[in-house]
Amino acid sequence: MAEHEVVSDALPTGVDPCTAAAGQGACANVDLALNRVFTLLGKRWTGMLLGVLNNGGPAYFSELRRAVPGISERMLSDRLTELAEAGLVVREVDPGPPLRVSYRLTEGGVALKPALTELALWADRYLPESALRGGC
Repeated sequence: MAEHEVVSDALPTGVDPCTAAAGQGACANVDLALNRVFTLLGKRWTGMLLGVLNNGGPAYFSELRRAVPGISERMLSDRLTELAEAGLVVREVDPGPPLRVSYRLTEGGVALKPALTELALWADRYLPESALRGGC
């Protein structure tokens, strides 16, 4: 090692973290952008929440809870927090009393509507209901 060389755990600029972390070629067939998309949207309930907000506009927490049968309040809160952190949803507190919290899509969230519509059309055509295990 050179006398003044700095040793660091940080990845050099331009290095694919997928390849570096798991060995050469570990993610050779994975599109990194799709990986980011499905890491967020692939979680249970997330797509349905985006669909509800895209089709109905802003909604209160209680309205979202009713619109997505089977989701717990804790899971709804977690998913909405993740969507807000990703910049897809804005949380707005209405002046009370009573205190009410509504959620609306950001420009990025609204931009997902064509993709969600295409996924729904694809599912109607190619994904039989029998392929799904469970309800919502």
